Amino acid sequence: MGLTWVKNTNPEFEVSDISKNEKVDVINTEVEDLESSSSETSAEHYRELYEKTQYECRHHFDPEFTWTEAEEKKVVRKNDWYVTFWALLMFTALDFDRSNLQQALSDNFLTDLGLTTNQLNLGNTINLVCFLSAELPSQLISKKIGADVWIPMQMILWSAVSMSQFAIKDVHGFYATRALLGALQGGFICDVCLWMSYFYTTKELPFRLSIFYIANPMTTVWSSLLAFALLRVQTPSHPEGWKWLFLIEGAFTLVIGIFSIFKMPASPVQTKAWYRKNGWYTDREEKIVVNRVLRDDPEKGSMHNREPVGPRELITALFDYHLLPIYIIRILGDIGTSPVATYLQLVLRGMGFSTFKTNALTIPYNIISVTTMLLTGWFTEKLNSRALVIATTPLWIIICLFALRYWPQAQKDIWGTWGLLTVLLGHAPIWPITISWCSANSNGVRSRAVSAAVVNIFSQSASIIASNIYRKDDAPLYHRGNVDLIGIAFGAFFACIFTRYFYIYVNKKRDEKWNALSPEEKEDYIRTTKDEGNKRLDFRFSY
Repeated sequence: MGLTWVKNTNPEFEVSDISKNEKVDVINTEVEDLESSSSETSAEHYRELYEKTQYECRHHFDPEFTWTEAEEKKVVRKNDWYVTFWALLMFTALDFDRSNLQQALSDNFLTDLGLTTNQLNLGNTINLVCFLSAELPSQLISKKIGADVWIPMQMILWSAVSMSQFAIKDVHGFYATRALLGALQGGFICDVCLWMSYFYTTKELPFRLSIFYIANPMTTVWSSLLAFALLRVQTPSHPEGWKWLFLIEGAFTLVIGIFSIFKMPASPVQTKAWYRKNGWYTDREEKIVVNRVLRDDPEKGSMHNREPVGPRELITALFDYHLLPIYIIRILGDIGTSPVATYLQLVLRGMGFSTFKTNALTIPYNIISVTTMLLTGWFTEKLNSRALVIATTPLWIIICLFALRYWPQAQKDIWGTWGLLTVLLGHAPIWPITISWCSANSNGVRSRAVSAAVVNIFSQSASIIASNIYRKDDAPLYHRGNVDLIGIAFGAFFACIFTRYFYIYVNKKRDEKWNALSPEEKEDYIRTTKDEGNKRLDFRFSY
């Protein structure tokens, strides 16, 4: 007997019924055994679906295909190197062009342009509104022409705008470049996350997205170190160091964007090209990549990678109330400590630290944040628990914000204040877990493409809210703002608890309905149901 592919009551395809005489160490996961007739129906159903959608990997679909654990580890290592590492590098380029404004603030950027902090807030809000507005259109364009085409195009376009900041002279130039950067960068993150999902299983994705997202804190570290040198660059005609910071970091993005044209295949079966004749995988490895992903989530073959999301599917995915709890967690969690991070350079300068010491003092919290983010991603994968792992972040924030708000020596003891701010900002961001959670609970390429954009829309909405919490009349201690942040953190914590038990309740109800069906009724459901994505009765939500 070979392998029988079954549609489990968990949202995965699994391997079962391995012959005792087979001498191969076949990858197997724990499943509930279902009737072989049902399993054959499932395999045939998806074979027909892949042909209908012209899924680009359909010729590798093989329910009886086996491979060894060593072979699987080898292809995962290749994915980590070719997919996750390059995604990290592209995200680093994005964050150079997003975070260099913070370094510019430490170099009298506001004074040179005659800006107030409220105008800075407005500029950040314009950037975020444009970023938010571009999220969904960008994802739809990416799904139409392919992430491998659209992502490099985005990077090249926004790098030109980033370099043009060298010529900013007043508030109008500041607003214009902020708007263009937001419009061109919006959608990049969800586009890359969808592309990465083509290569990884649901369980593997959270940790890989944690690696992807360490670009955020690590770019602040690299940018701070670069700023130490670049802010010293001065010429008689352009004595402002921040201009050179924008120009050189924008040029770095341009280089990465051009290289990305050649580094991003459209799918696991399209890695061979005239400039990469051998591709990433052998023919057998290619088949392993495809089948392990499809056994984990067979709906990944429900669209090919150049197929657009239609209006009906878009509306259905946008109003998917089952994903709303994750969106709420994301908006509350992303407000988190965002105002503290945005104003950190200004606060440190106000406490008497020099420009270069201010930039250096932002490095430790980012190193801590990288560590905590990777740990939470790893724990999510090992414990298979998302809500409880995410809940640790608002608890961390609540404890530290209470200390910051009610400590009488705040700003008087400058090193103690810096230490407290460093611990506060060193919490694990929730970005990677929430976006992989949406991916897991979408159970379909259409809804996954839309939910990846929507969760980032909620994220940018959080940034818009956060950019207006610290106000000029609340400076320099921002007591009112910190009390608001404490209340929001409590909301994020309880949202995590509610979401966990909401999904447990929905899964329990579906178990009752599914188990009440006879084997013949289950087979008929698989073959004839009109339910799609996470609305399928045999789908279970991750929590």
